[in-house]
Amino acid sequence: MNAKWIWFSIVAFVGLVLDQVTKAWIRANIEYRDVGIEVIDGYFDIVHAQNPGAALGILGTVPGARYIFVIFTIVAAVVIFNMQRQLKSGEKFLPVVLGLILSGALGNAVDRIINEGGRVTDFLRVHTSGNPALETWLANHWPYMSEYPSFNVADIALVVGVLLFIIHYLFLEEKEDAEAKPAGEKAG
Repeated sequence: MNAKWIWFSIVAFVGLVLDQVTKAWIRANIEYRDVGIEVIDGYFDIVHAQNPGAALGILGTVPGARYIFVIFTIVAAVVIFNMQRQLKSGEKFLPVVLGLILSGALGNAVDRIINEGGRVTDFLRVHTSGNPALETWLANHWPYMSEYPSFNVADIALVVGVLLFIIHYLFLEEKEDAEAKPAGEKAG
């Protein structure tokens, strides 16, 4: 197995395991919709939430949403594996990025398959109730919310992976392509 597959596999596996272990701990130790554990008073809590939809609960009330999300994950996994397969054997950055995206997608898909109602366990709660002035200001300005929707390790892996993927293709790939061209050719 070459470096690109090692990096990809390690990141995807560790991300998926970390996501599932943390969610299992939350389900076993914190009551659903309980106050939870204050980590930073008024700003960050560990809670037990269940999300039937995608980000922000999107499509949560659509009949069969669980199956739509699982099918979407299967398609995404096929695309990710195809992209991974096409990378150069010594590549390290993109395999890590693709491993993050895959671990996030699979982590939430596992929840949809094993949890009643296809719900995803979320537990990280970021809010501003500790600062009433900031809470009011955020509630009245874009994005018009003073509490971010609860999220989990899979969500973090997905967001970080997608952001790194975008950064790579917007800023790094063109530079790498230009450096790879012979000295007499122009990049373009």
